[in-house]
Amino acid sequence: MKILIIEDEENLAKMLQLSLAKEGYAADYVLDGEQGQKRIEMHSQDYDLVICDFMLPKKSGLEVCENVRRAKIMLPILILTARGSIEDKVALLDAGADDYIVKPFQPKELLARIRALTRRPQTMLPVELKAGDLVLNPATMEAAYSGREMKLTLKEFRLLEYFMRHPNQIMTRENIIDNIWDFNFDSMSNIVDVYINRLRFKLEKQKRKKILETVRGLGYRFVAAEASLFLLWPGL
Repeated sequence: MKILIIEDEENLAKMLQLSLAKEGYAADYVLDGEQGQKRIEMHSQDYDLVICDFMLPKKSGLEVCENVRRAKIMLPILILTARGSIEDKVALLDAGADDYIVKPFQPKELLARIRALTRRPQTMLPVELKAGDLVLNPATMEAAYSGREMKLTLKEFRLLEYFMRHPNQIMTRENIIDNIWDFNFDSMSNIVDVYINRLRFKLEKQKRKKILETVRGLGYRFVAAEASLFLLWPGL
């Protein structure tokens, strides 16, 4: 999962980026509302969530929300605000924000709100992913194959989650980098191939069949024997 942070206090932006990285999220940041809006408009397909400060140079978080929604971009937006009045909260929600959190806040609360937003059906992020005997739960960070727990690092988990959301599709290295690593990642690095090989080893150790295929000259494909991926929503 990839998150865009729009925050003019660079130290806070870096702290948020680091906190998210520790949870396995890739995160980029920009330092004003104008840059943030441009990044969303140009790269909305690359992000799963936006964390946006209310008070920003050039364009406020409120303006960013209004303009993004006017452009019919439905990317979830979580606003950080020091203004806790009912009027401010109502204005944010009416402008198109999906949620808000009042500063100062605890990192655990921010992470809980991120999980809640990305579980909403309109974001198309299911509670549980299934492909044959492989089951992945993004909320609990648990993976199992044929009922046996798989031990995955955070980056391996996010990589497998990305593949399982795109079964039987060819994912290029660029696709993977854009969704799993941050904007400043060195695309010439072989780290993607290293993680693919690690993940492939762990998958094929569980069952002796090829699950992650290399498609020569194009990229990689997660092979799901079933025609579809089962998506389980809360309450269903």
